[in-house]
Amino acid sequence: MKKLSFVIPCYRSAKTVGGVISDIIATVEKDGRYDYEIICVNDHSPDNTLEVLLSLTDNPRIKVIDLMRNFGQHSALMAGYNCVTGDYVVSLDDDGQNPPSEMFKLIDKLTEGNYDWVSARYAAQKHSLYRRLGSRLSMTMSRELIGKPKEVDINSYCVIRREIAEEIVKYKNAYPFVHGLMLRVTRNIADVEIDHRERLEGRSGYSMSKLVGLMMNGFTAFSVKPLRLASLLGVLTAVIGFIYGIFVIVRRIVTPGMAAGYSSLMAVMLFIGGVIMLLLGLLGEYLGRVYICLNNAPQFIIRSMVNMTEENMAAMEASMGRDACALRNRVAEPAQKSRAS
Repeated sequence: MKKLSFVIPCYRSAKTVGGVISDIIATVEKDGRYDYEIICVNDHSPDNTLEVLLSLTDNPRIKVIDLMRNFGQHSALMAGYNCVTGDYVVSLDDDGQNPPSEMFKLIDKLTEGNYDWVSARYAAQKHSLYRRLGSRLSMTMSRELIGKPKEVDINSYCVIRREIAEEIVKYKNAYPFVHGLMLRVTRNIADVEIDHRERLEGRSGYSMSKLVGLMMNGFTAFSVKPLRLASLLGVLTAVIGFIYGIFVIVRRIVTPGMAAGYSSLMAVMLFIGGVIMLLLGLLGEYLGRVYICLNNAPQFIIRSMVNMTEENMAAMEASMGRDACALRNRVAEPAQKSRAS
């Protein structure tokens, strides 16, 4: 029997994640074709999400990873991907907006079409306006900068083959962008239209600043096109400045009594200065990330794990090496239900 591994990053979802897990279990057991495991990664949620997750660990198929601090959704996904044991890996959000009942549309598309990665395409997004605008901008930039196929939507609700997960966890730097890593590995992808629910409780953990930060992670870690665009902008600015200089000289010759153009000179200086600062900022973003990566900033740090089997630990050791060996003493029994490592 084939096996499904579900990876759910959890943050501020104490009121919703239990329902999501129940829906997953009911859907998979009703279908009956697959064994399964559910890996929930608590991204240092400030509410009682961890306690809710631990209360569910009487079911040995529900595994919990507790991170020491908030690393972000994509780092939490990477933590989960490091220990999957299923043939197919399904990632979905913890807020109930991704209906587990639709999962087999994705899985069947992947298996029947022999794809490596199948993502959800929402018939109508129920996100807030700024989330929808951010997603659209991210989709466009992903297409232009990191080679996303134009005809395919990419979303957090998706299924990949285990081989893809095994490849992307080889990336050890502090700024993972999961979709960019997947696109590095394969372009054999497709999407399937599914429903998108209204958010059941609370609000998205993604603020505008976090969305911008995520896009910067993707486009500075997986593409040099921004630097090439910066070079092009610099050349374009130089050409405009050269043409304007010729125009000023010619006009001065034609009308020698013309007063000096202080306002136009200031406008040009401010424009060029702004462009220079923009390009320096972009260059600094790249250099800063290189510096942080060279200092071995962690992608994630695990405080404790619950219900991890020997197979899970073997998967972690295969991807994390000696770091995973040190995690064996952080595996807690379900009855402990504590943060202690």
